[in-house]
Amino acid sequence: MPEDELFKTNLARAMALCSGREYCSADITNKLQGWGLSADNTARVIDILISEKFIDDNRYASAFVRDKFNSARWGKTKISAHLKAKGIPADIISSSLASIDSDLYRKTLVDLLLAHRRFIKAKNQYDLKGKLWRFGISRGFESDLLYQIINETW
Repeated sequence: MPEDELFKTNLARAMALCSGREYCSADITNKLQGWGLSADNTARVIDILISEKFIDDNRYASAFVRDKFNSARWGKTKISAHLKAKGIPADIISSSLASIDSDLYRKTLVDLLLAHRRFIKAKNQYDLKGKLWRFGISRGFESDLLYQIINETW
């Protein structure tokens, strides 16, 4: 297949993908390279997709934060790590994370810990706090906030 025809085909495929759901520029770059498009043409396709508003890393990061916090109930640390792995710039990550309401964030953490508490078998209070803290860390919440809530509640 000639390079120009491959470019047009992959541009159309990328536009169809991006019209279905949110993608970041790194996701589409990986897909285009997997489809056999050269680096120059991949950059051209990405530029076109950005200019036509098919991909927008700000929009992607906001949707990712909203989804992972509201549905998966992840903490800011885990969300931030996943966005960094996708190549999203730090300023976009911090502005997206700032959209999370701090009271709702704290309430979500307390609810998660209370729900998990029912399944924990602990020998003593120290063991209980350690297990709750490890659970909160695995969900991506900040250790200082976990420490504060665990000491207030248990």
